[in-house]
Amino acid sequence: MKKIILIIAIAVPLLTAGIFYYPACRTALDSHRLAVEARKAAWAGLKEDVDKTIRGYRGAVGLVIKDLDTGWQIDANKDIAIPSASIVKIPIMMAVFSAAKDGKINLNDTIELKNSDKTDGSGVLKNALAGPGYKVEDLISLMITQSDNTAANMLIDRVGIDDLNSRFAKLGLKHTNLSRKMMDFRSRKSGVENYTTAGDMAYLLEGLYRGKFLGRDVSNRCLEFLAEQKINDRIPRRLPADTTVAHKTGLENGVCHDVGIVYTDKGNFLICVLVKHRSSTARVAKKLIAHLSLAAYSYYQGF
Repeated sequence: MKKIILIIAIAVPLLTAGIFYYPACRTALDSHRLAVEARKAAWAGLKEDVDKTIRGYRGAVGLVIKDLDTGWQIDANKDIAIPSASIVKIPIMMAVFSAAKDGKINLNDTIELKNSDKTDGSGVLKNALAGPGYKVEDLISLMITQSDNTAANMLIDRVGIDDLNSRFAKLGLKHTNLSRKMMDFRSRKSGVENYTTAGDMAYLLEGLYRGKFLGRDVSNRCLEFLAEQKINDRIPRRLPADTTVAHKTGLENGVCHDVGIVYTDKGNFLICVLVKHRSSTARVAKKLIAHLSLAAYSYYQGF
C-alpha cells in the first residue's frame, strides 16, 4: 500500500507538470515560428524594394545584401565585373597582411615617401613633405581610412602587382585584379583597368567578419581600419550617427561604390553596392547607395 501511495505521489506532480508544460512549449514554438515567418515576409519586402530601386536606376548596379545571422541574401549582378576604383584597397590591405605573415615584409618596416610617389585624389600624403619614412601598417591605415592613393601606390610598389594578384587568387577572389596603380588614368584610357564584383567584395567582408582571414586578430584589425573610414557619404549617410559601419568607398569617373558591414543591436548585415553610372557626377549614385543602405537597416528596426 505504501508503495502505491508513493507511486501516486510521484506520478501526479509529473503528470500535472506535463499537462501544463506541453501547452507552454507548444505556445513558445508557435510564437517562434510566427516570428520567423514575419521576418521572412519582411525580408521578401526588402527584396522587392531593392529590386524595384535597381530597376529604376539608369546604370549598372552590382549588389549583395546579406544577413550575417541567417545567411539570407539579396543580390543582383553580383558577378558582373565593374571597375573597382578604391574598393580594391580592401584586397590590397589583406594581401599586405598576408605578405607580412609570409615574411616578405614587416608591418613595422618604413617606406620613404618620395615626390615621385605622390598622386592626386584622396589622401593626405600628396601634401606631405618628401623624406620621412612611414610604417607599412600606418600606410595601410591611411589607404583605408583616408582612401589615400599615395599610400596605396607605395604599398603596391613595395609588394609588387604580380605578388598582389597572386595573393588575391589565394584569398579566393574570382573576378578581382590589379592591373594599374591608383590614379593612373593614362593606363585607364588605354584599356588597362582594375575590376572587381559585388560578390567578391561580399566574400572578403564576410571572411573578415567571421575571423577567417589569418585568424581573428588580423581579421579584427582589418575591420577596425574599415570602421575608421572618414568618407561617409554613402552607406552611413542616412543611418543614425552612432551606427558602426566598417566600409570602404570607391569613386572614379563613371563609377561609384561602397561596400561594408553595418552593425545594429538587432543583427548585423553586409552590403556591397557597385555602381557604373551614366550621369556626369556621382551624386545620384551616392543617393542610390544611401537609399539601399537605409532600406536594409530599416528591416532590422522592424523587430
